[in-house]
Amino acid sequence: MANFNAPENIAEAVIEKVGVKKCQLGFVQVVLLGILAGAFIAFGAQLATRVQTGVEPFGLRIFLGGAVFSVGLMLVVIAGAELFTGNNLIMMSVLAGKKKVGTMLGYWLIVFIANFIGSLLVVWLMKMSNIVTGDVAATAIGIAKSKAGLTFQEAFFRGILCNWLVCLAVWLALAANDIPGKILGIFFPIMAFVASGFEHSIANMYFIPMGMILDTTGSITMGGFMNNLAAATLGNIVGGAGFVATVYYVIFRKCANKPEAK
Repeated sequence: MANFNAPENIAEAVIEKVGVKKCQLGFVQVVLLGILAGAFIAFGAQLATRVQTGVEPFGLRIFLGGAVFSVGLMLVVIAGAELFTGNNLIMMSVLAGKKKVGTMLGYWLIVFIANFIGSLLVVWLMKMSNIVTGDVAATAIGIAKSKAGLTFQEAFFRGILCNWLVCLAVWLALAANDIPGKILGIFFPIMAFVASGFEHSIANMYFIPMGMILDTTGSITMGGFMNNLAAATLGNIVGGAGFVATVYYVIFRKCANKPEAK
């Protein structure tokens, strides 16, 4: 037995497991798994904030931030959770005729809201723990300001680039049949998107609110947060559902049968 799955086998697994089976989960399961995913990504975000603080030169700082942030998706994929950005791959099941568009959109909405709850839970826990102080707080504020200050266009296109890599990380994790292989498959694309400065909607549900509650000047506005979240979310959908799910479906569509969608 090969210790990895070929791309056409990954496509089939995405259609059957990521799409069909996920959409069959009960509402409570989806909500709880979504909250966990939001929290897991927030764990990676807060760790990236912490390890970048005081590190020079720039290249080393962003590499370290990206490297440790990857723990978030590792927890999602290996421990089990439902992440909006990774679930953009459900588009393959829709294209294969296994699920309806409405089912997919409803699932995305539930997971997105649950991810937000999980992210804000970690923001609250970090605030109550009084861990994010001093230079770490300054780093957190700086990250939030830079993200909330992006134009819609900037955040949108960075969102596309981000979820192209995130969904490829999930794709590579599905290629591996063991835990070390999944970790390696996840690490490099996630490190790359964070170090490159791309925009992940769920990570920003931690980054920006954390900076907002720490910033006493009020310079990080709710409008800036909403602008970033809307643009990054739309970009993430294009990057994941479009550049990964749709493109790979077109390439490997011969793997998909087309029973009636549910």
